[in-house]
Amino acid sequence: MRRFSQRSSLVTLSEINITPLLDLAFVLLIIFVITTPLLEQGMSLKLPSGGKPDRPIEPKDIRTVEVSSHGIYFLSRRQMPIEQIEADLIKEVRANPNLVVYIRADENSRWKDVEAVMDRCQRNGIRISARTEPPKGK
Repeated sequence: MRRFSQRSSLVTLSEINITPLLDLAFVLLIIFVITTPLLEQGMSLKLPSGGKPDRPIEPKDIRTVEVSSHGIYFLSRRQMPIEQIEADLIKEVRANPNLVVYIRADENSRWKDVEAVMDRCQRNGIRISARTEPPKGK
């Protein structure tokens, strides 16, 4: 009789109870289902097709406008008033429609000075690109 009882206890130990494993699997599934939409940072947009791919910008197509912290404007490292910069850029964009204006502003410059350059470029159909300092590595 003793052998029979030992045999039955071995039989019951050899079976694996999968209920806790299924509970764990379902909990993980629920966690992934809830957190996955939160990981997406942007809006879901369906962009229209068409247009041409962007061409690389050549250095001869770039003009740089700099704005100091005191509201002084520079075009290609020459100081000039904003009206003169606008007139020069209009002439250049008529001669070269691929012109892109890089806007570099001091981090302490007034927003109205930077916005004045951006507004004048946009009114005249001139493409602009704001330039920043890359973050410094540790």
